[in-house]
Amino acid sequence: MPNYDYQCNVCKKTYTVTLSIKEHEKNPKPPCEHCGSKDVKRIFSNVTVITSKKS
Repeated sequence: MPNYDYQCNVCKKTYTVTLSIKEHEKNPKPPCEHCGSKDVKRIFSNVTVITSKKS
């Protein structure tokens, strides 16, 4: 399941939420885990891809 990173616009803390794609579609902005605010923005993080040497 994908991890989604968010930053709260009220307390400025970041947090990560693990949601299925369907859960994320239903609630794309989960409340802040620290203060409960719904004023959050999604942060896009780096992705690491591991491939074999054959490719």
